[in-house]
Amino acid sequence: MKYIVCEKPHEFLIKEKEMPVRKEGEVLLKIRKIGVCGTDIHAYGGTQPYFEYPRVLGHELAAEYIEGNVEGFKKGDKVTFIPYFHCGKCIACTNGLTNCCANIKVFGVHVDGGMAEYITIPEQYLLHGQGLDYDQLALVEPLAIAAHGVRRADVKAKDTVLVMGVGPIGIGLINFAKIAGAKVIAMDINQYRLNFCKEELGADEIINPMTEDVVERLKEITNGNMPTVVIDATGNRNVMNSAFNYMSHGGRFVLVGLQKGELAFSHPEFHKRESTLMSSRNATTDDFNYVMECLKSGKIDPSKYITHRAGFEDMIGEFDKWIDPKNNVIKAIIELN
Repeated sequence: MKYIVCEKPHEFLIKEKEMPVRKEGEVLLKIRKIGVCGTDIHAYGGTQPYFEYPRVLGHELAAEYIEGNVEGFKKGDKVTFIPYFHCGKCIACTNGLTNCCANIKVFGVHVDGGMAEYITIPEQYLLHGQGLDYDQLALVEPLAIAAHGVRRADVKAKDTVLVMGVGPIGIGLINFAKIAGAKVIAMDINQYRLNFCKEELGADEIINPMTEDVVERLKEITNGNMPTVVIDATGNRNVMNSAFNYMSHGGRFVLVGLQKGELAFSHPEFHKRESTLMSSRNATTDDFNYVMECLKSGKIDPSKYITHRAGFEDMIGEFDKWIDPKNNVIKAIIELN
């Protein structure tokens, strides 16, 4: 079978190897669609934390069930799966926080992933497609990341939410904050994406920090109160550090984006607001189920996400185009026959 490996930064290679052999407790899946995510882009660019090369990328996956012994599944079923393989023994796992397991192995990040024609995975992570198509199933994992971030922030209808960075995860954050009934402000330096958020996703306000004073605009939008929730999806340290000044008194700041360095902020300013700072990592089974319900009910429209496609063997030639901002990519999908 064919697979694609990121040998080192800025180098993908197509290779061949024997098909994986399913072991007891595993299922064999045929990959049908692969979503390209920020992790893949950062890995390709050499900026992904906790990453080693060579690595087969890919964890936003829609697949066909080929072989296994899982009750309720049959050959040909459309499926996806939770790509966060947890130990089940650490303090996080025993408290039900499998998304931040101390020994976690994320498929396509810490272990080889799904840019391949066939894969095997432990059966415990398998999710039935519930009538969703392959496009929808390829979006479940990134949407679950966003759903988890909004859940961590405990977004309510009374909140004003600032989403910083409107790539695919940021767009998901906007979607789920709007579903929760909140007022949403989108911030990015890409005006095309900002306009997309306003016109297609119903963002209430947009801010481009390249052309506007962020603090003054936030004061204007919130009548001087500032957002009650700030969520970062940029992974940019300077943006994260600045955002401590964007919170209301009693506000919450959730870090969905990840960067390699340290954060710095004024403790007196943070303290006087009785602010809350938290991270949001991966997602839980509950988040995956919620996302699938939203897709089934039409609360999330996949056609608003997927803007670019390529066949499996064409992907290498397209990848540099996909990461070029001038090509206005929201979500790229790799398709297999």
